[in-house]
Amino acid sequence: MSDTSTAHVHDEDHTGPIKNPKQLLLAVAYSFILPVFIIIGLVYFVTSGNKPAAGSVDPERAIAERIQKVGMVEIRDANRVMKTGEQVFQAQCSACHLIGAAGSPKFGDTAAWAPRIKTGFDALWNSALKGKGAMGAQGGGDLSDLEVARGVVYMANKGGANFEEPKAPAAAASEAAK
Repeated sequence: MSDTSTAHVHDEDHTGPIKNPKQLLLAVAYSFILPVFIIIGLVYFVTSGNKPAAGSVDPERAIAERIQKVGMVEIRDANRVMKTGEQVFQAQCSACHLIGAAGSPKFGDTAAWAPRIKTGFDALWNSALKGKGAMGAQGGGDLSDLEVARGVVYMANKGGANFEEPKAPAAAASEAAK
């Protein structure tokens, strides 16, 4: 009788901390997942010292970039041929105004252009130069203010306006002298 009781006592002494399958799965998962994250963290810590500091690859270039001037001067050809209103429309305005993107009035849509035309040419031109709504500012870009004005007149006239296309300053002076 004593043999069976010792075997039973012996089994009770060797029970471990894992008492059900859920605990077994958690123990296995933690025994693999936790070391992986520890290894990744150690690798990251060890290799972080190998990264070069900012400006250490080419110090002269890094210094030049840090002390560069804020503004830049761009020299353009003042004698280039001015673009017509149609050319300005094709180059700059057609992407949005042909399809009416972001609420822009469609090219040639008199109903959409009528309230804008009522505000007058100067208001339309100002909106084109400074931007309005989703439309970005056009002034100071690749086009001169006169070219932007020509583009505005072209679009507005196709939408029902009767604005006169602005002339270049030299052409206006020569017509006034006649």
